[in-house]
Amino acid sequence: MPHCNTETFQIFLDQFSKILPDELKIMLLDNGAFHKSNDLVIPDNIVLLFIPPYSPELNPAEKIWWKMKRAYTNMYNKTLEDVSTFITEQVNQLANVDVKSICGFEYILACPLWTKLN
Repeated sequence: MPHCNTETFQIFLDQFSKILPDELKIMLLDNGAFHKSNDLVIPDNIVLLFIPPYSPELNPAEKIWWKMKRAYTNMYNKTLEDVSTFITEQVNQLANVDVKSICGFEYILACPLWTKLN
């Protein structure tokens, strides 16, 4: 979630909890202050799981950003809209097989409780 704050994260959690409300959702998060605010009310069907500090290599989402950053290297954009367009195009080009290969950490794939990728 780019540029998030506690209020935005709370709205996201509330809306996310309403999607398949009987499903338990486990969210892997970094240690952003807004993820740990005492003001947050975590819905009953969401569990927040925090990676250790300073370990982006353990966060599968970071691998996707690394791929996009490599594609963005040495590019020049005149406007923020151009950057947004680039990111949108990169996301739209990602296929399931790409995400699985980029984010398929052994610790995720080894346990059937984490994912149904196999």
